[in-house]
Amino acid sequence: MQAINTYLPFLSAAVSYIFAAAVLRRFFYGYRPYSLVWGIGLIFYALGTSMEALNGLLGWNDGIFRLWYFSGAMMTAAWLGQGTVYLLARRTVAHVLMAFLVLVSLAAALLILNADLDPARLEGEQLSGQAIVAPILGGMKTPLPRLITPITNIYGTVALVGGAIYSAWIFWRKRVLPNRVIGNILIAVGALSPAWGGTLARLGQPAYLYGSELLGAILMFAGFVRATTPAEEPTPATQPAKRPA
Repeated sequence: MQAINTYLPFLSAAVSYIFAAAVLRRFFYGYRPYSLVWGIGLIFYALGTSMEALNGLLGWNDGIFRLWYFSGAMMTAAWLGQGTVYLLARRTVAHVLMAFLVLVSLAAALLILNADLDPARLEGEQLSGQAIVAPILGGMKTPLPRLITPITNIYGTVALVGGAIYSAWIFWRKRVLPNRVIGNILIAVGALSPAWGGTLARLGQPAYLYGSELLGAILMFAGFVRATTPAEEPTPATQPAKRPA
């Protein structure tokens, strides 16, 4: 299992970078705010898994750990969820939540940059927030990063998964765009996959984390492709014949 986990983050990173490029392409062609925010979230996802891959190759490194914790552990879910907020919520609400997220992101970056780290607290070779001993803020030691992380993850996961399920239900209820029903279901399941893996890791089963991250990236990408691919209209040859009046 350990040998497999050495390579899984490389695959997750590759899928995530391609996914991010596809989403950002839609922003640059259509200037959709939600595509930009989703793209940023996917870049965080790709950076997090890239740092996991480098950690597997090089071993412990302070810079790798700090970038992994900030991008992968703290920011990915929040920014992906914020993209869904921009898609479904009123623009004013989305702007206000975006402002809070930017402030939290800047504060989190400052805390991680100034954190005291202890690699001896890690179990095995996988990265974990346990390595954060006590970040320093204004000369005082504080556990803020470990407190902020569950908040950003819960916010992002609820927004992303809840938004995908809500969208799938709306399209299903109206009996329109079945491709978006399927796509949103795949996105919801994919978004939950890393959350399940992270929960198992915290319960002492870290071997499942990297596999869940890869599965999540693949399912979300598949859901994005399915949801954004226009449904084929029936051709005249396949349309049902009209009954005579």
